[in-house]
Amino acid sequence: MTLPASFLARPIAHRGFHNREIGVVENSRDAFQAAIDAGFGIECDLQLSVDDKAMVFHDYDMRRLTGSPGPIRQRSAEELAKTQLTDSANTIDTLPALLEQVAGRVPVLIELKDQDGAMGPNIGILEVRVAEALRQYSGDAAVMSFNPHSAARMKSLMPDIPCGIVTSAYSRDWPLPEHVRDHLRDIPDFERSRASFISHEVGDLDRPRVRTLKEQGATILCWTVKSQEQADQALKIADNITFEGFDPRS
Repeated sequence: MTLPASFLARPIAHRGFHNREIGVVENSRDAFQAAIDAGFGIECDLQLSVDDKAMVFHDYDMRRLTGSPGPIRQRSAEELAKTQLTDSANTIDTLPALLEQVAGRVPVLIELKDQDGAMGPNIGILEVRVAEALRQYSGDAAVMSFNPHSAARMKSLMPDIPCGIVTSAYSRDWPLPEHVRDHLRDIPDFERSRASFISHEVGDLDRPRVRTLKEQGATILCWTVKSQEQADQALKIADNITFEGFDPRS
């Protein structure tokens, strides 16, 4: 299943069209509304709550975005719904709440954060929760993960939803064993996972494997573009950008 044309028509707002300086925080209801109002696609991240709900949140630890330390995985969905995001009037939403807000007005690119801890096969609950939510949704949506096991699991659960792998140069600063980084770097699991697209690190788009996948028909997205100059360069290879920190309409 390839990405619908809507995913390539306009740039995709990374974690919503956010600007913390004006109280619009990443992965928040206000950030998603700003993207909808501007006509941008939405990229968002999912983590699990302690009661196995799909929560729209990027970090494993809550300190940076809420001021309250500790794993999001140790909080209930009810508690998270009452947890205010720092510098924002919003709290942490579930995936069904996000989909209800978007209501098909713009495409939604959903990243499942790795639940294994080392990009391995110890996954499954988050994928099931995402599939449950998307079966009730009629708008354009796609799913992706750095963990190729997660992408493959989503494809088995939802054959008709576009699935992709988030890919990277996997430099030494990644908190993964060297052999895992070496394995993932050249995207060996693309075919096995039955992915139809990748979202690749913008500074590494000239990797030969990326060009090969594009020549073979894969859609190439990229993360995270932070200026118009960088966008212009990325679009020489990528089919669309995921952006933050500037307005590509300007």
